[in-house]
Amino acid sequence: MNRPAPAGPLPTLVPLVLLALLGLTAATGCSSTPDPALAPAAPPAASAPTLTADATPTDAAWAQLMTPMNEKAVALLTLAADRATTPPLRAFATRLRSAQEAELGRLRPLLARMGLPDTDVHAGHDMPGMVTEKDLAAARAAEGAAFDRLFLTQLRDHLRHSAQVSRSEITAGARTDAKELAAALVTAREAALTELARLPGAARALG
Repeated sequence: MNRPAPAGPLPTLVPLVLLALLGLTAATGCSSTPDPALAPAAPPAASAPTLTADATPTDAAWAQLMTPMNEKAVALLTLAADRATTPPLRAFATRLRSAQEAELGRLRPLLARMGLPDTDVHAGHDMPGMVTEKDLAAARAAEGAAFDRLFLTQLRDHLRHSAQVSRSEITAGARTDAKELAAALVTAREAALTELARLPGAARALG
């Protein structure tokens, strides 16, 4: 994988770097060619955040994706902790919500150490594994087995894609603290996917 060139204002660069980081192909439902529409217009140079010297655009892209991914997943998990149809599924959602909130407690300080704002630079982008506002609205409207299916499908996608991105950070990132957190996230995602597959009714719900 070619290393992203550290040129240009970061808000414009990050979505493009992220596409390279993800290694998105047609197999994931996205073109491997970056879509110019994903890159927002660059703000004035004076307002562009400046990466610290030991952070690369890959580190920034990972942290700026994982933070909103976790935030949206926590919102979905909060719904499931209350509305899933079985006690094991509600308990799983509650545990995973706590774990992902704890990860946010490490991701947000990491952004600050890299000189980046705690804002969602991917708002409005259809990123793989990201729970969207449309997804949350559908979850709020669903009931019973339909809610369980929607929750499990979205959560599985979130866990798989966030693990994929984190593995790329381990390989291509530069900051030790970011790579260590990415490794912890991969371990957590793999454990969660294993637990999810063993939940009563999960196999039937996921097809």
